[in-house]
Amino acid sequence: MGKRDRLSGNEAVAIALRQINPDVFPAFPITPSTEIPQYFASFVANGQVDTEFIPVESEHSSMSAAIGASAAGARALTATSSCGMAYMWEELYIAASNRLPLALALVNRALSGPININCDHSDSMGARDSGWIQMYAENNQEAYDNMVQAFRISEHKDVRLPIMICQDGFITSHAVENIELLEDAEVKGFVGEYEPENYLLNPECPMAVGPYSVTDFYMEAKRNQAEGMKHVEKVVLDVAKEFAEMSGREYGLFEAYKLEDADRAVVMIGSAAGTTKDAIDKLRAQGEKVGLLKIRLYRPFPAEAIAEALKNVKAVAVMDRAEGYTNHGGPLGSDVMAAMFRARSTALATNIIYGLGGRDVRVEDMEQVFADLQTMIDNDDAGETYRYMGIRE
Repeated sequence: MGKRDRLSGNEAVAIALRQINPDVFPAFPITPSTEIPQYFASFVANGQVDTEFIPVESEHSSMSAAIGASAAGARALTATSSCGMAYMWEELYIAASNRLPLALALVNRALSGPININCDHSDSMGARDSGWIQMYAENNQEAYDNMVQAFRISEHKDVRLPIMICQDGFITSHAVENIELLEDAEVKGFVGEYEPENYLLNPECPMAVGPYSVTDFYMEAKRNQAEGMKHVEKVVLDVAKEFAEMSGREYGLFEAYKLEDADRAVVMIGSAAGTTKDAIDKLRAQGEKVGLLKIRLYRPFPAEAIAEALKNVKAVAVMDRAEGYTNHGGPLGSDVMAAMFRARSTALATNIIYGLGGRDVRVEDMEQVFADLQTMIDNDDAGETYRYMGIRE
C-alpha cells in the first residue's frame, strides 16, 4: 500500500534512490540538481543506506567514478544539470560504449550562454545521440516512478545501457506536489539485487574495460550498442506493466491524452504537458477535438508507435524546449516529422520552439497553438513550419 506525501521532484528522486540503496553514488553539486545528492547524503549520514557516497571535485569526476564503480560490478549513479552535464560529456560516451547499466538523474537546465539557471532541454538534447536511454517526466510523481524503474530497464540482460532520468529544473525539481510513494520493501523487491555477469572484480573472468579500439573493432562496438537499443522499447513496456501491477500507475513509451478522436495534436516533452492538458480540457468542453502526445521515452525514439498514434490527426504542432540550429526546428521536431514522413502521414505539421531559459508557458499559449493548427487545416497549408512561441521579436 502506497503512502501519500508532499515532495519536491528532487526529494522524490532522492527517496527513490534511498529505497533502491545503490552501491556507489559519486556527486558534485550544480543547480538545480544539487538537492538530490544533498538529500541522499543525509540518508547516508543517518545510516538509512549503506551506499558509498563519494564527494568529488567535478562533474567529470562524478561520471568517471560512476563508470569505474559500474565496471567493477557495482550499481552506480550520479546526478547533474546543464553545464555539469557538459563537463562530463566525454564520459557519457564511455559509459554507453562499455554497455554499463548506470543511471544519471538529470535535472534539465539551460546551457550557457548566456548564463541561465532555469529550465529548458538543451542539456539532455545535446546528449541525445550519446548512446544513453533517455526518459522524461511531466511531474514529481513521474520523476519518482521513472527512477524506481530505471535500473530494471538499464540492467536488463538484453539492454545493458546507461539510463538518463530527466525532469524539468525548478518547475518539478523544486516545486512541491502531492505524490504517492511505494513502501520501501516494495521498491527493494521490484528493483532487486544487481547481479552483473561480467565485471572487473570477477577473478573467474578477466576482462578489459575501455581499451583502445582500432579500426577493426570500433564499428562493431557501435553496432553492438545499437543492438542493445533495439530491445529497450520492449523492456520499458515490460517493466512498466510490472510496475503498474505493483503501484496502480500505468506508463508506456508515451502518454496519449484525449488523442483517440483528435484532429489536432500537440507533441511535447516534460512539465508543459500539464499546462497543455488544461488547455485541452477547456477546449474539449467547447466541443473541439484536440489532444496531446507526451513523450516519455525519447531515446531510443519510438518512431513507429508515435506515427501510429498520430495517424488520424489532420494537424500537429511539435513543441521543442531546445533549439536545433538547423534553420528547420528543434530535435524533437526532426524526429517526429521524420517518423510521420516514413509512415506516409498526410497531416500538416509545424515545429514550435518554446520555453527556452524557463520562459513561461500558459494555458492561453497552448490554446493559441491549437487555434493556429485549426487555421492550418482551414487553409490546407502548414504555413510557417518553424516558429517561436512567446518571444519578443
